Amino acid sequence: MKKSALIERVEELVLPITDELGYELYHTEFVKEDGENYLRIYIDNEEGITLTDCEKVSRRVSEMLDEEDPIQNSYYLEVSSPGINRGLFKDEHFKKFIGKEVFVRFTGSLNGRKNIKGILESCDDDFIEVAGEITMKIPKEKIKSANLEGEL
Repeated sequence: MKKSALIERVEELVLPITDELGYELYHTEFVKEDGENYLRIYIDNEEGITLTDCEKVSRRVSEMLDEEDPIQNSYYLEVSSPGINRGLFKDEHFKKFIGKEVFVRFTGSLNGRKNIKGILESCDDDFIEVAGEITMKIPKEKIKSANLEGEL
């Protein structure tokens, strides 16, 4: 199963659990680090995430994954908050944090730059706009990664 299909399947299974428990399923990733596979599930809510929240979701998700068995390889399950320098992956993430400071890395270069740090000014279907030392309208397909900088 392709990684994108695997993530999609895991999210289909996890979303009802996070919804029921009152959390947002912020992001899911399946990565290999130091020869080990990790399924990372990031949860969020308005009040912030505690260790108890992560444990509660981890127990429920672990039971469901054992039952459904969507991942053939062995892996470690990690549930955590997205953190203060959280990644921005979806349109809803970008829109939620308009007015906040972000750091955006580009695939290749854009206007001779590899990245920009500044205030996220806007987000539409195709572009985000960041105002730093210069203001840039960045095509979404050129975004390698985007993260919040500093405080929420």
